[in-house]
Amino acid sequence: MKNIFYEGQVLWSMIDANGHLRHSAYADFAAQARVNVLEKLGVSRQLFENKLGPILFREEIIYLKEIRINETIKVSVELTKSKKDHSKYSILCSIFNAENILSSEIRVDGAWLDLDKRKLGKLPEEINIAFEKFPKSSSFHYEDIQY
Repeated sequence: MKNIFYEGQVLWSMIDANGHLRHSAYADFAAQARVNVLEKLGVSRQLFENKLGPILFREEIIYLKEIRINETIKVSVELTKSKKDHSKYSILCSIFNAENILSSEIRVDGAWLDLDKRKLGKLPEEINIAFEKFPKSSSFHYEDIQY
């Protein structure tokens, strides 16, 4: 397992009526892991200062194995494709249970929102350079993404 950007305990408030991690908590863990990557790359503050925020066009969750209360989970994050300027991207977040077994995959397609204009924005050059260091999947490729 590599590119782990979140590790934490499943809390009581995250459990559904069936006794396992509720569906939306998977997305919450993945979102926090993605934010942690941005922080590790040192661009969180720069994004805020440039009035840019990440937005999602699609979020798909595949559930593979149950996760239960008090388990410690790990979340890996990898860029699977991106435009050359990183203005649009796809990311895979993988959630592993306490036994390090893949329990869920969350795939997101996203872009950057100019928070003033409320339109899609582009990364300033210094953030774009840092974003180039985002962990990439073995199948990563650049693509002229149209979503």
